[in-house]
Amino acid sequence: MALRIVFCGTPDFAVPTLRHLIAQPDFSIEAVITQPDRPRGRGRHLSPAPVKALAQQHSLPVRQPEKIRAPEMHDYIRRLAPDAVIIIAYGQIIPPSLIEIPRLGWINLHGSLLPKYRGAAPVQWAIIKGEKQTGLTAMRVDPGLDTGPVLLQRAMPIAPDETAPELFTRLAEAGGPLIAETLRQLSDGAIVPHPQDNSQATLAPLLKKEDGRIAWSLPAAQIYNRIRGLQPWPGAFTSFRGKTCHVWGRPSACEEPPGRPGTIFSTPSPDHSRDWLVACGERTCLRLDFVRIESRSRHSAREFASGSRLQPGEAFDP
Repeated sequence: MALRIVFCGTPDFAVPTLRHLIAQPDFSIEAVITQPDRPRGRGRHLSPAPVKALAQQHSLPVRQPEKIRAPEMHDYIRRLAPDAVIIIAYGQIIPPSLIEIPRLGWINLHGSLLPKYRGAAPVQWAIIKGEKQTGLTAMRVDPGLDTGPVLLQRAMPIAPDETAPELFTRLAEAGGPLIAETLRQLSDGAIVPHPQDNSQATLAPLLKKEDGRIAWSLPAAQIYNRIRGLQPWPGAFTSFRGKTCHVWGRPSACEEPPGRPGTIFSTPSPDHSRDWLVACGERTCLRLDFVRIESRSRHSAREFASGSRLQPGEAFDP
């Protein structure tokens, strides 16, 4: 008999898992719970979240409560009598009165190897912190923030040049098989949940715009990690001649950089033109690839240097 599943999720990260579960004959998706439609895009028109769009394609029942803790949602989920509720990036805290309903519990897919990177932005912070490995955790939800017992985990490497959107995609696609395996093993009694070691916990808080501001006193490798980890928002940015300036680049070998951190200078390149670099902390350098000054298009570093008519010793703000 198919396991009765309620699926709770909202953004793109949850979509591959829902798609995978729909395709499995031993699971029956009884309902999908997602956030209310929000204004999106340049026109700010109301539009469904990605999870709702997929649910509608498969004619699944959809509920969009403003607050999942509302009494009518408690009654609705209890009437459905699910064996398990899968929750992925839903966006609301689940109260204890709902947690106790399904016999297999509420199962969350989290984008890190818990207890590392508990919180809203585990993928971004793993890259920002220079991790070489991350992964996925299937955990049983408890009243805390990503503190529930671990059911299954899958480790995955982080490529040296991988950006947050690229890593998001890989993790999301791996989520479906991990959740399916978790459900089957739980149903068979083959999983022994084990508590997290709270002494090893680290946090991955929701990103703020100011997280993207570059401190040029940091080594170039750390700045590059921020450039990779903060895509697409808020991006890595600095100030140039009083205007916000987003930059893309990567560490580059260089001799003693001239000037203080943030100083922009050029060196000969293999194609007999010039590469543009920025002095960083610990006598390291970041080679600029692209620059976008506020209210302008993105340009190559060479176009930026030519168009700005850079003067010797000019610098980004520290």
